[in-house]
Amino acid sequence: MGASLPSKEANLFKLIVKSYETKQYKKGLKAADAILKKFPEHGETLSMKGLTLNCMDRKSEAYELVRLGVKNDIKSHVCWHVYGLLYRSDREYREAIKCYRNALRIDPDNIEILRDLSLLQAQMRDLTGFVETRQQLLTLKPNHRMNWIGFAVSHHLNSNGSKAVEILEAYEGTLEDDYPPDNERCEHGEMLLYKISLLEECGSFERALGEMHKKESKIVDKLAYKEQEVSLLVKIGRLEEAAELYRALLSMNPDNYSYYEGLQKCLGLYRDNGNYSSGEIDELDALYKSLAQQYTWSSAVKRIPLDFLQGEKFREAAFNYVRPLLTKGVPSLFSDLSPLYDQPGKADVLEQLILELEHSIGTTGKYPGREEKEPPSTLLWTLFFLAQHYDRRGQYDVAISKIDEAIEHTPTVIDLYSVKSRILKHAGDLAAAAALADEARCMDLADRYVNSECVKRMLQADQVSLAEKTAALFTKDGDQHNNLHDMQCMWYELASGESYFRQGDLGRALKKFLAVEKHYADITEDQFDFHSYCLRKMTLRAYVEMLKFQDRLHSHAYFHKAAAGAIRCYIKLFDSPPRSMTGEDDDKADLPPSQKKKLKQKQRKAEARAKKEAEGKNEESSASGVSKSGKRHVKPVDPDPHGEKLLQVEDPLSEATKYLKLLQKNSPDSLETHLLSFEVNIRKQKILLAFQAVKHLLRLNAEDPESHRCLIRFFHKVDLMTAPATDTEKLIWSVLEAERPAISQLQEKSLIEANKFFLHKHENSLMHRAAAAEMLFVLETNKKSEAVKLIEDLTNNLAPTNGALGSVREWKLRDCIAVHKLLETVLADQDAALRWKTRCAEYFPYSTYFEGKCSGMYNTAYKHMLTNPENGSASQAGVSADTIASNGKLEAFKNLAIST
Repeated sequence: MGASLPSKEANLFKLIVKSYETKQYKKGLKAADAILKKFPEHGETLSMKGLTLNCMDRKSEAYELVRLGVKNDIKSHVCWHVYGLLYRSDREYREAIKCYRNALRIDPDNIEILRDLSLLQAQMRDLTGFVETRQQLLTLKPNHRMNWIGFAVSHHLNSNGSKAVEILEAYEGTLEDDYPPDNERCEHGEMLLYKISLLEECGSFERALGEMHKKESKIVDKLAYKEQEVSLLVKIGRLEEAAELYRALLSMNPDNYSYYEGLQKCLGLYRDNGNYSSGEIDELDALYKSLAQQYTWSSAVKRIPLDFLQGEKFREAAFNYVRPLLTKGVPSLFSDLSPLYDQPGKADVLEQLILELEHSIGTTGKYPGREEKEPPSTLLWTLFFLAQHYDRRGQYDVAISKIDEAIEHTPTVIDLYSVKSRILKHAGDLAAAAALADEARCMDLADRYVNSECVKRMLQADQVSLAEKTAALFTKDGDQHNNLHDMQCMWYELASGESYFRQGDLGRALKKFLAVEKHYADITEDQFDFHSYCLRKMTLRAYVEMLKFQDRLHSHAYFHKAAAGAIRCYIKLFDSPPRSMTGEDDDKADLPPSQKKKLKQKQRKAEARAKKEAEGKNEESSASGVSKSGKRHVKPVDPDPHGEKLLQVEDPLSEATKYLKLLQKNSPDSLETHLLSFEVNIRKQKILLAFQAVKHLLRLNAEDPESHRCLIRFFHKVDLMTAPATDTEKLIWSVLEAERPAISQLQEKSLIEANKFFLHKHENSLMHRAAAAEMLFVLETNKKSEAVKLIEDLTNNLAPTNGALGSVREWKLRDCIAVHKLLETVLADQDAALRWKTRCAEYFPYSTYFEGKCSGMYNTAYKHMLTNPENGSASQAGVSADTIASNGKLEAFKNLAIST
């Protein structure tokens, strides 16, 4: 580096490098300018100056200087290395790899460049290149532990676990017998556990177990040792030893569910589907009774038997489990027991049991058959449980009466208002749910969870501006919106995106959905620093797990929701382009040329003014935000806060396809992925891709109403196509003709017959019947009245449950809303839509959508409460969106009135 410079300038060049490494950028810039005064064409100095400027957020200058440096000294490995670092800082990893490879052609044994290249190869999953680079590093520096480990990990990632084991054994062969010293015992123990996990992965269970026992004294993490040992014993088939080891692990942590599951497997008493014979249930009951005597303080040992016990034994165990938790007042009890509602009959037993407890405590103040008096709070938590129980079963009127009784009993418990809010949300009164959630929030202004729950309810009620201000109570003062984005608060962005989409504000909706997509890109980027850190710290098992997690990152539910939301926005944008893209262009076309010119000039001036204002804001914020190193700490001003530019895409469907490909790659088993694929491709006239989506839908769930819709719509469109003219059209036609007989739903049936068969098969299901009615209208537009009659003739029957307090009907609120929209928009029968709305208002009395008789009742009561404050609740709850104060400040308490 700097070899072609005189000694004084060479020392200055070293100072530039040192200043860059220590982040003293101003000092480095000064040294670079001193060299360039004498040698203005020196390529390496130009490159280093560019790299320094890049760290000071002067990217355009940085790229100019680095490119000039490479041009002036194209045979310098330093220039190419710096060029690669510049690309790496902008996440242009492929370009960075090219630059590193050019640098290595000039200096093939440069360890720094090889190390940087290996990190990029790991990031980009260029596993073959990663193996080669790590081997080269090991050859150059075999006395460095990190090079051995890196070489082994590269082979493991490249699906060559046996080779990785050989490398680790060769590394161990270089160590002395008394290795490791005390300060390296943890790292060496981690390496040994990694090697054992590799042997297990390769299927060498006996060898792995022998290695464990041989190196036991050198492994520091004894819990991981035991868990690895028991896993190997189970795979070898030494189940008695494994059972003993699981019991030893339970003595260390008797609330670890996986240990109980492992013990059951060792005893031959585990079924994935949860279906046990009566003999197995008796054995399991005896096992858990003995474990309960041993671990009296464990909640898991009391909770697990509820999953397999039946009948009277289940009732007795449930009573013993629930009783102390109701006495103690555990709000999460219902969440703990909610999985039992998926097992036939258990919800009915729980209902009868809790109702008996409520009656006994309400009349005698004691549990049935008990002499001890219960505290008054026991009745409160019993009512609390019952309210959630009836909410789960869809009996909202009973649920509301129970939660109201609980609130009357103790009106100061926040959880009661949160649960009532949730019940009203399920019942369909979203505004009242948001109001009650806000009331709960005002009872404890320092609780972030309750605040977040309130924000969520407000977004569900499409109160976005109020939700933003409420969420801002727990963000830093100033830029609240960006603060939520910086915190990667994805649930908030998804909920607000969905709210904007419902309101038809596609720009803001897209802005929110794409923000979530950016968070996932950032999470992918965040793994970069761990490629060197984990090898250095020897956290190898966690490192490999992290890489596997990153490989399936985009299959996470939040990403799926964001990508699906963005695709729906682009589809809607394609179907209904905004006026700025259609009408305004037509208006401009009618203008005379002189006015067109004036309009363009006016637009240019407005854009220039907006740009200047944004730059001014940046400069103001950066004036006080420059560190000693010279790097600016500036948050850039968002040039498109409302997403208006996102709506100005030329081809919305091509944008949708980008996200669709990610969903197809990472969520191939999701019905929604292929529904969106069908909608996008049918609009793009990509017939074979649309047909592929239909086939995937039929593979995943042929009986789903949406699958049926897509199948009929697709072949109806095909039937309406003109005769093929080009070779491509003929090829597509021949593929469809060959594939059509293979679809069982259409075998020897016309589309009308297939639709009738589907209707007959699912004649008692509302959504299936609605799908069949819609397809009847699509196939025969003159049969609209018949399609409407198909929907209206269905009866809302009682669900097959044994509820002790009232019955539950089969139809769900969400489905009924979807049917109403179908009648109103697709079938375009306003009278039928009105009849359906009147009918559903009886079934869902709390629904504001159907204007049920109880809808808005709680909202009115809440507003009345604000005007009649009592015990301070109204003064806190009544803080308007405009005057809402930061959490913990006194403004919210100015008018607090406490009654005596």
